[in-house]
Amino acid sequence: MRTCTTSEPDDQLEDLLRELTPQVLGAVVRWSGDFAAAEDAVQEALLAAATAWPRDGRPDKPKAWLIQTASRRFVDEVRQEQARRRREERAMLREVPRGEVEEYDDTLRLLFLCCHPALTPASAIALTLRAVGGLTTAEIATAYLVPEATMAQRISRAKQKLKGASFELDADPDRLRNVLHVLYLMFNEGYTSSSGPELRRGDLSAEAIRLTRAVHAQLPADGQVTGLLALMLLTDARRAARTGVSGELVPLADQNRALWDRDYITEGVALAIEAFGTPPLGEYQIQAAIAALHDEVDRAEDTDWPQILALYGLLEDLSGNPMVKLNRAIAAAMVDGPDAGLKLLEPLDAELADHYRLAATRGHLYEMRGDRAAAAEYFRTAARGTTSLPERDYLMTKAASLN
Repeated sequence: MRTCTTSEPDDQLEDLLRELTPQVLGAVVRWSGDFAAAEDAVQEALLAAATAWPRDGRPDKPKAWLIQTASRRFVDEVRQEQARRRREERAMLREVPRGEVEEYDDTLRLLFLCCHPALTPASAIALTLRAVGGLTTAEIATAYLVPEATMAQRISRAKQKLKGASFELDADPDRLRNVLHVLYLMFNEGYTSSSGPELRRGDLSAEAIRLTRAVHAQLPADGQVTGLLALMLLTDARRAARTGVSGELVPLADQNRALWDRDYITEGVALAIEAFGTPPLGEYQIQAAIAALHDEVDRAEDTDWPQILALYGLLEDLSGNPMVKLNRAIAAAMVDGPDAGLKLLEPLDAELADHYRLAATRGHLYEMRGDRAAAAEYFRTAARGTTSLPERDYLMTKAASLN
């Protein structure tokens, strides 16, 4: 295989390897049928690339190089371990994939495999974030507030359950529901990181959009798939306006809408209209319609809050999600005043307990009501509850401004 002679900066090499990792892992899993061993082989191939490419130059076909290297490492491991004699015999009957490796992107199949019905939702999400999203086990553990060892065991058990599982695209409704839920959570974690110093992880949200586009290309007539893609595009369209010059969080009402991505908005609105007209109506279609109502107006004060309130009512009836109830309370406050919103928040004390978003919402509504002292106290309470540093700083700044 011919290689180029020029080297590339470390950050470019790191970005390339991150982009190729799920594609290479998917190819080796498809070929070998062993998720855990394939992941080990791919990690060795990535280490080999990180050493060889800066020295010898990047291959003309880096994905093929990685697949070939990982496949050979896999075979070497099979040969070396006598306890794996059966798998060695099975693996030796197959040729290491050559000519076709550049024609296939197995990331989508890997995604469906990670969302196998044999896995619990928590395990499927963790495995997808690890194998497809590229997060480390430590990052996933931090995001879900569990010890790293616990998350490592969860991922390891998930991989063992998938040994020998079918590596095909499966549009079964339950499997598809799992896939969309995982993509939704992956996007949300990328768009608003649950912990750490940065508000967002653009690589993760971009990968969620890429994978959702791939699912949509396979299932263009599915309203939920179309709705989820529309929701992601309409939400991500605001990314450039979400932070100020110092990285501080800028709430939706205060954003400079001239910075919003108009191409994403145009595409997202068209998809949202298409999705909303495709029965049966589901959660992603309704959320996309709400996002479209926010994005279509040039000024926050022109937002169609009555229509948004009606959609949140429909969404609440459909999902029963307490976070939907919280958002409905905000919409109610914008239509009927802060007291109406505060009234709707009362039942959430049992459902959301000490969740910081409930305290933050009360802070905003009490600020609307003119009760500065109560608003400041709720903002401080919310700041103590979040693990996101940009959100904490925003909430503390709000509390200080009200004092």
